[in-house]
Amino acid sequence: MTISRATQLTLEGKVVNPPSEENVSSETVGVIDPDLMEKGVDSRRASSSSDDSDSAIAANVDDPWAIIELVDDSEKWADMTTKAKIIRVLINFAKILTALGLLYFFICSLTLLSSAFRLIAGKTAGELFQQSELMQNPVVGLMIGILVTVLVQSSSTSTSIVVSMVAADIITVHMAIPIIMGANIGTSVTNTIVSFTQIANRNEFRRAFAGATVHDMFNWLAVIVLFTVEIVSNSIFGIGYLEWLTGEIVKGVNSSSGNGGVTLLNAIIDPFVDKIIQLDSQVLEGWAAGDPNYDNASLIKQCGENITQPVPCEGEFLFENTGLEDWAVGLILLFISLFMLCGCLVGLVKILNSMMKGHIANIIKRVINAKIPYVPWLTGYLAMIVGAVITFLVQSSSVFTSTLTPLVGIGVISIERVYPLTLGSNIGTTTTSLIAALAAPVEKLQDTLQISLVHLFFNITGILLYYPIPFMRFPIPMAKFLGNETAKYRWFAIIYLVGMFFLFPGIVLGLSVAGTIPLLCVGIPFVLLLIAIAIIKTLQRKKPSWLPKTMRNWKWLPLACRSLEPYDRQFAKCACCKKFRPEAEGNIPSSASSISGDSSENETKDAS
Repeated sequence: MTISRATQLTLEGKVVNPPSEENVSSETVGVIDPDLMEKGVDSRRASSSSDDSDSAIAANVDDPWAIIELVDDSEKWADMTTKAKIIRVLINFAKILTALGLLYFFICSLTLLSSAFRLIAGKTAGELFQQSELMQNPVVGLMIGILVTVLVQSSSTSTSIVVSMVAADIITVHMAIPIIMGANIGTSVTNTIVSFTQIANRNEFRRAFAGATVHDMFNWLAVIVLFTVEIVSNSIFGIGYLEWLTGEIVKGVNSSSGNGGVTLLNAIIDPFVDKIIQLDSQVLEGWAAGDPNYDNASLIKQCGENITQPVPCEGEFLFENTGLEDWAVGLILLFISLFMLCGCLVGLVKILNSMMKGHIANIIKRVINAKIPYVPWLTGYLAMIVGAVITFLVQSSSVFTSTLTPLVGIGVISIERVYPLTLGSNIGTTTTSLIAALAAPVEKLQDTLQISLVHLFFNITGILLYYPIPFMRFPIPMAKFLGNETAKYRWFAIIYLVGMFFLFPGIVLGLSVAGTIPLLCVGIPFVLLLIAIAIIKTLQRKKPSWLPKTMRNWKWLPLACRSLEPYDRQFAKCACCKKFRPEAEGNIPSSASSISGDSSENETKDAS
């Protein structure tokens, strides 16, 4: 076997200037051994730094989702002088302290972001909950749950409000179930936003966006199945599956109400957040309940007095008595929180990249992504328990999953491992509504406990559907597909975020308000189209002979209906969007990419 000297050096992991396409002969390309090629890919990946990791994409064409192995190129400890050892220890200690500080301010920025959205949304979120007649329609309830949770940036807040409304007899348990389902979808918007901080690096963004949207995909798939089951079972038996199951569990409950909970996270971040903004949660609940005393109330705490009663503020804060409207304060706070979030994440990723080298990093990665010996199938369930416990302690699934997102991006955690951690987080976040239910009056404890258990068993049932059987773990390949698309067309990530969390719920809500007939006229053809696409796609992969020759691929469709390329060309005309296109980074010449490209062309010719 003959290979060129430049290619040989590349396969050995040595840094060389990649040959131009003219210097790579077809003869050289044709004799590259696949095993050596794989070895070269791994070596190239190991020697790449965070600054040139885009170059690793070309070399890592086989599996961009693999856990990145970084080589520690620093001086060995045994070869260092005493002074150098002391300096290294101090630098590493400073990095750890800086990383913890950035993580703290990152979590604070998420809380500020939530407060900003609440202030911008204003009374809208409460008024959406107040539409009891509209929420007789379960589709309306589902979309309201999504939109309200997106607006307040917290499923814990929206579900707690739902529990309090059930306790106040504003809505029934039956009406509240779709809202709880929608809240599960809306809460995953936070980690999707967080993934945008790694958009500058294509491969990191690929993994980060997939790590964030695996949460979205699970929630959407769980809602599609369980919402349908709830509607069908209610039509046939007069009661939905979740309503019946939780109703049987809470039969005979007549305990005295309680209050309390784990507020570890709040105790840590409140001293900083309360110096910037303090919100009056009673105002939002008053808007949801339609209390006229709160019609002109401000969500910002008014120190010394309030619309209904004096509300003492815990010290002075930045936006106290500014004279600005709530939405104006919300916009300012949105800018501050996004600046903090992006700055903290960028700094955190840089520090983690510098620390995630050598043997220590490989040990950490192996522990996180390892499987339990002899019983590897238990590993995922252990990860769920870990995710549930951590989320219970911090009382926020958004904080936990958003912290995982950058770690997935830099290649520390695999998509396959972050999936069960996310599922466990979904379980852990249900404790907030359970605590809120226990604070209800004794006579309403059964109803409030039932709706909080709906939240719990919705997630448990979803996990039983989409985790125990490996074939059914659809969220993982779906998230990877979205990650690959956003790596090629980064603007697609913005379209996805706006479409899935704002436009789609808003359009469906509008059609639902217009009436059942408009919703069915638009919804049924759309659902049938999706089913047809799924069936054809499955047959193309499994049984292409069952299809006519023209339908064995999608080439019979116009290009705009089967590819994002035409839209990408339109975005290319916009100067501000060029940085989101793959061409903005230029073509990355390398022997590995040239070989891959030529090999794929040869395979295409042979196949034809």
